[in-house]
Amino acid sequence: MPGRSKHHAAGFSRKDRVNEQIRRELADLIRGELKDPRVGMVSITEVEVTPDYAHAKVWFSTLAGDDKVPEILHGLKKASGFLRRELGRRIRIHTTPELHFVHDVSLERGADLSKLIDEANRLHGADAEAADPADPAKGADGE
Repeated sequence: MPGRSKHHAAGFSRKDRVNEQIRRELADLIRGELKDPRVGMVSITEVEVTPDYAHAKVWFSTLAGDDKVPEILHGLKKASGFLRRELGRRIRIHTTPELHFVHDVSLERGADLSKLIDEANRLHGADAEAADPADPAKGADGE
């Protein structure tokens, strides 16, 4: 139906539920079953399957640093056959999708922005103390 959102009154669509189930299962498999030291601590932030369920884009984040991302990506690609096979055993869908891993930089960007905001607040904290709103004599309006 044109114009209808993917979230209907009954909740999430089947595709949304499948995306979330794959995300949870992959996170569990990587945390508990994957022995590749290159992968380390990663978070699976989002999964999006294609309409035919043949492929799934899997976004991951890490706090290991940008220099480790190619190594992590290589480890995930090497493990994708194992992960796909285990996924097929854990969830019931007609096709277990081929996994395509993508580095999700949103968490790192968020952490960087948070640091910048903290720094700005720290730097401008002295200005805020000088213009104390409780003391009209120290007002910032120049009077």
